[in-house]
Amino acid sequence: MTAADPAARYRALLDLACRLEEEGVSSPATRELLRRPAADLSPADVTRLSRSVIRETGAEPAFALDPALWTTLEQALELVERDLRASGVDGPLRLVVHGWSGRDEAWVEFRGGSQGNGIPPAEGGDARRAAAAVAEAAQEAVMETTWRAWPVCPAHDLGLHVGQERGVPVWRCSGDGAHTVAPIGALPGPE
Repeated sequence: MTAADPAARYRALLDLACRLEEEGVSSPATRELLRRPAADLSPADVTRLSRSVIRETGAEPAFALDPALWTTLEQALELVERDLRASGVDGPLRLVVHGWSGRDEAWVEFRGGSQGNGIPPAEGGDARRAAAAVAEAAQEAVMETTWRAWPVCPAHDLGLHVGQERGVPVWRCSGDGAHTVAPIGALPGPE
């Protein structure tokens, strides 16, 4: 998936605005969308109105409405890929949306397979939350494919877990005297 083209984003947003208005959930942004012709809306207008509809009505964020959410997840995936390479694991990681899930969620795919839970679009609203969510999803996909723990603590040879340290997503070890090994994206390579 990539950032939706402006016409597709506008159609998705207009469909949402129509549904919300029909359900009696009106807002300044939904009314503006229904009043203004598509030709009068720039891509920046569509982005602004998408965010306003979500904020004003409580609608769920969606990748098609706000491609920046997807972009944030892609940036988080780059961090996790650094950790994958540093730990010596080969194979591509990528973000996908599975049509079979019936939900607008991203999945991390490793060597063609994905596992665990999808990542909701809202996780792309914050870079730190995105890094943690993508790291957990990648960890599930890698471990299911390789049938071994990943990543592993260099001191204890135990699988690491995603945690937070002062608001920063990190890889943590629960071995003797639980400790942080590295921020996500900064795992040390083999010694």
